[in-house]
Amino acid sequence: MSKFFSEKFADLIPYVPGEQPKDMKYIKLNTNESPFAPSTKAQEYALDAAKKLQLYPDPDCTELREKIASLYELDKDEIVIVNGSDEILNFAFMAYCDQKTPAAFADITYGFYPVYAKINKVPYVEIPLNENYEINVEDYIGINKTIFIANPNAPTGIALPLDQIERIISSNPNNIVVVDEAYVDFGAQSAVKLIRKYDNLLVTQTFSKSRSMAGARLGMGFANKKLIQDINTLRYSTNPYNINRMTMAAGIGTIEDNEYTIKNCKVIQENREWTIQELQKLGFTTLNSKANFVFTKNEKFSGEYLYKSLKAKGVLVRYFNKERLNQFLRITIGSIDEMKILINTLKTIMEESK
Repeated sequence: MSKFFSEKFADLIPYVPGEQPKDMKYIKLNTNESPFAPSTKAQEYALDAAKKLQLYPDPDCTELREKIASLYELDKDEIVIVNGSDEILNFAFMAYCDQKTPAAFADITYGFYPVYAKINKVPYVEIPLNENYEINVEDYIGINKTIFIANPNAPTGIALPLDQIERIISSNPNNIVVVDEAYVDFGAQSAVKLIRKYDNLLVTQTFSKSRSMAGARLGMGFANKKLIQDINTLRYSTNPYNINRMTMAAGIGTIEDNEYTIKNCKVIQENREWTIQELQKLGFTTLNSKANFVFTKNEKFSGEYLYKSLKAKGVLVRYFNKERLNQFLRITIGSIDEMKILINTLKTIMEESK
């Protein structure tokens, strides 16, 4: 760091994205991207929007919000559009956490939560997952803190059923509960339908995973109108033009082509189950994933060894060198051809180790 860097960030440890090496061609199964291109309509709309890049985009994202509202059977004023769901998560830490209202989240979850807490100078508690890497709902009942729950969780992929999410929301009526649904479209239950029942619920989703738009940076939040006004106060105070024209247009095309998203999610779920079965044949134990990735381990091999061996053979997966996680690999579910390459490469590695 330079000598000019503020001391208030001296202990800040930034979030570390999945690696993007360029030294060779990889089967890329480390950052939970979709193996499918964006829908044709999304591509066409984005290309057309590029002709008007000399003009600012609509800061209200009116048409996109109207399309989403129609799909989710909501009012457009119950929706906010953001630059990837990471942006609204940061806004939530800014808006609903302070010295009097700490944040709470699992000790094993999305790595950005503690970063956002620290950068916003928010006190926080990390609540341990149980021995099965599951959230213990009782740990969140009536805790009087702003709660962040990734559902399905990352990197485990395990999802809480909606009735358990609702228990947490209803037991903390004086605090916001943020349900981060980045992976919800791959088999979990969404809490969006609860936003009119609970005024303390904020649900976030992203276009990055199920809608094949990780490179576009587009997310959305769902809540009652007053919470959306809170978020927009911060959005307009930082970057009112947070969604560029091409991304907004691609988002509209994606929502209009929702059948394409549904079809792709079904394929990912099928590929996930095939992969879990093949991993089991090789002696792996895999957590019960409802996401577009699996979290898996083999007791005969260290996670680091498998990660490095796969990378050397051109297959990238995610490895976390942390306590309770360092035996596992997080593997993105790609196309069936990519998953077959993964399994065959693992077989080769295991044979070579004999």
